[in-house]
Amino acid sequence: MAKKGEKVFYDPEIGEVTLRKSARSRRISIRVHPVRGVRVILPYLMPYAAASAFFRLERKRVLEILARQKENSGDVRAASPEEIERMRARAKAELPERLGELAHRYGFVYNNVTIKHNSSNWGSCSAKDNINLNLNLVRLPQVLCDYILLHELCHLRHRDHGASFHRLLEELCADNVRVLAGGGDEAAREVAERISSSRARYPYDAVLRGDLKKFRLL
Repeated sequence: MAKKGEKVFYDPEIGEVTLRKSARSRRISIRVHPVRGVRVILPYLMPYAAASAFFRLERKRVLEILARQKENSGDVRAASPEEIERMRARAKAELPERLGELAHRYGFVYNNVTIKHNSSNWGSCSAKDNINLNLNLVRLPQVLCDYILLHELCHLRHRDHGASFHRLLEELCADNVRVLAGGGDEAAREVAERISSSRARYPYDAVLRGDLKKFRLL
């Protein structure tokens, strides 16, 4: 059953497609998740017909994304409510503390930190310097969890993903990987080894972002 602000229709190949209105959206976008399905997000005042037309234009691309997700993820399943609550409890206990440690080490100041469960991102930083973190972060190796935390902290100084943002993120990730590896973190040591052979402009970001793609939000 569709919720308020939503409309659901059935596609013969894809299944249910949800059209969801959002007061924060400024344009139409499509989100494809291997468990939660396909959602078309549209500005609140825009008619559903416009979202339906946009979906028809992007339908082939959506099918291609779903095929890749099925190939790469295979056994991805929806987490049970009990599993979600266990992750939430752990995330509330661990993530704010770790974010505070990294912020103190690298000289960042933020307002509030909120633990959320969504299917669109691992974290975000608002214009009011509030940081939102996905409870799924507790499923990641420490080096990848820290990568997301540092990413959001860097947005406190650089709101976009320009060169200044990437230079800062690269510097902090390099130092943090060194600290973790020096403390015996095997995943961090393995990342450090692969960095040396990377030809990317921002090698820490490229390697860590690539590793993050192996995980799916539940």
